[in-house]
Amino acid sequence: MADDSKVSNVGGRYAQALFDLANEQKQVAAVGSDLKSLKAAIADSRDLRVLLGSPKFSAEEKGAALTAIAKKAKLSATTTKFLGLLAANGRASELAGAIAGFEALAAKARGAVSAQVTTAVPLSAAQAKGVAAALRQALGKDPEISTRVDPAILGGIKVQVGSRLFDASLKSKLDSLKFALKRA
Repeated sequence: MADDSKVSNVGGRYAQALFDLANEQKQVAAVGSDLKSLKAAIADSRDLRVLLGSPKFSAEEKGAALTAIAKKAKLSATTTKFLGLLAANGRASELAGAIAGFEALAAKARGAVSAQVTTAVPLSAAQAKGVAAALRQALGKDPEISTRVDPAILGGIKVQVGSRLFDASLKSKLDSLKFALKRA
């Protein structure tokens, strides 16, 4: 699955349109909650990821599947219509990007700081609490933390807040050492 922390232009435009509509209808929190549920469903279901990304399925099939998911999950009418529009326009593969874009817009509107934390293994509750406390102290406000597991970093942690990246991963340290040894 693509890294959903990066919003594509298409996903970003859909996110902006959905955010503007939700804001106008005073449903930003409800739509945000719906999208958080969808994001979890996408992460948990390989079949859903395949459906959204595969050209083998028609826009109608993707729309029917997304509508069924929305109905089963009891998503708001605004979110359900958005999913239908996304599928009808052949952009169901942009759903993850649209979700990430909406989350960023909603966080910005609330004045919140969003942080993407990447680790090689899932964080324990105590570790997550420690990371949140360290970020709160460094940023001066409570961050909204989203976590991601990437075994490729081997160990350590990467934290991205806006355009700033703190990289204390074992992979980056080994790459730095490798570069230093090549120069010697």
